[in-house]
Amino acid sequence: MLRIKLVKSPIGNNTRNRATVQALGLRKLQQVVEHDDTPTIRGMIHHVKHMLLVEDIETTVAAKQTPKKINAAKVVADKAASALAAEESAPKPAKKPRAKKEGDDK
Repeated sequence: MLRIKLVKSPIGNNTRNRATVQALGLRKLQQVVEHDDTPTIRGMIHHVKHMLLVEDIETTVAAKQTPKKINAAKVVADKAASALAAEESAPKPAKKPRAKKEGDDK
């Protein structure tokens, strides 16, 4: 079973993405629905993963483990943060002194 939560508004997305969110049964922000883990549902989730928070929940009562969370937005943010950190840690080239022109007395 998958627990799917709408965490980002579909406003501003194309019509096809909005229709996919509605087909998953999500109408309002922070709304949670549960679906069987099928390839069809996984494909729908893949297309709108930037708006969803997905948890894989076990259907058995004996399983008392915490659900595995798949947060696509966080993964993207983490990648962006690591890229930014790598960019900041790279040495910057030294500035060359500006050549003086005639009449430049400052």
